Amino acid sequence: MAHPSGRPWIIAHRGASLRAKENTLEAFRLAFELGADAVELDARCTADGVIVVHHNDTIPGVDQPIVAMSRAEVAQTAPWVPDLADALAVSAGWVDVEIKNDPREADWDPDHGTATAVADHFGDADIVVTSFNPGTIELARARGLRTGLLVGRGIDPVQAAQPAAESGHEFLLPHHSTLEGNHGKHVVEAAALAGIEIAVWTVDQPDEIRRLAGLGVDGIATNAPDVARSTLVEHGDG
Repeated sequence: MAHPSGRPWIIAHRGASLRAKENTLEAFRLAFELGADAVELDARCTADGVIVVHHNDTIPGVDQPIVAMSRAEVAQTAPWVPDLADALAVSAGWVDVEIKNDPREADWDPDHGTATAVADHFGDADIVVTSFNPGTIELARARGLRTGLLVGRGIDPVQAAQPAAESGHEFLLPHHSTLEGNHGKHVVEAAALAGIEIAVWTVDQPDEIRRLAGLGVDGIATNAPDVARSTLVEHGDG
């Protein structure tokens, strides 16, 4: 899914999160106004099965986790938290739906129910489902969704590229620090050889955006889509 211009996709991390409250409809709308091609958001399920957009498993100041709250209770305590459906409706490009499913968090689900719900309700939307949990994206991929594997800072993307590609995932999403120095070239080459695209997170500094674009990454997640856009135009990537 290469960008038509050849430059990296500009993916607004939780929306335009330096200008607006992250993971809100305002942040998503603003991201596209500022030049983003896509937005990244975090998906979790409420107790009654509604997929909402929030990074942490709890809401600040609330004792119980989101998974133990009804959608109405979430709305009452945190009215800025949108449904995934509403976030998709305001998005003017494709959406990276990161499904949170961490065994250290309250909504850990070994059956990957949120991925099933996304497939059931949003299978026709312009989305890429991503997660740090391989099982979550494997289920999403099996249900016909486009997928990407997020990899933590302690994992070498060179080693992760081929297995992720063989599993049918479209993107490998490492932290940008794992592409430092000469190793960045090896990461991009390994991804190209495996036939998987590389989208890095999360980069706000123009010099680093230029460096990564020069390496040939396919996407850059950023809190500042306006900075990324102006930097890439200056870089000559359109």
